[in-house]
Amino acid sequence: MTHDVFHAISDPNRRAIVGLLARQRLTLNGVADHFEISRPAVSKHIKVLSECGLVVVRQKGRERYCEARLEKLNEVSDWVDRYRKIWTERLDRLEEYLNALQAQEKKHGKKK
Repeated sequence: MTHDVFHAISDPNRRAIVGLLARQRLTLNGVADHFEISRPAVSKHIKVLSECGLVVVRQKGRERYCEARLEKLNEVSDWVDRYRKIWTERLDRLEEYLNALQAQEKKHGKKK
């Protein structure tokens, strides 16, 4: 089963792993040392991150080294930006509407 970047970052452990690997390249055991979950669980999380392209695992001798590939997070950023634009436009329209209501209230309040 192939996972996408949204599925990958939906889990707090996987987000923490990406954050850790963004700062440094680590072996699988080195990653596992930072978590209170089992090493097999860390390996499963690394597998999901690898399948979506957020992490690359390279064999070097007997060790497997993990590196973050943060470019894949651009998919999330692009998706968020689309919705940010929509909500910004909606909030701008709401602000205009509220300003018009305030102006109308001031206008009617002065007539009394």
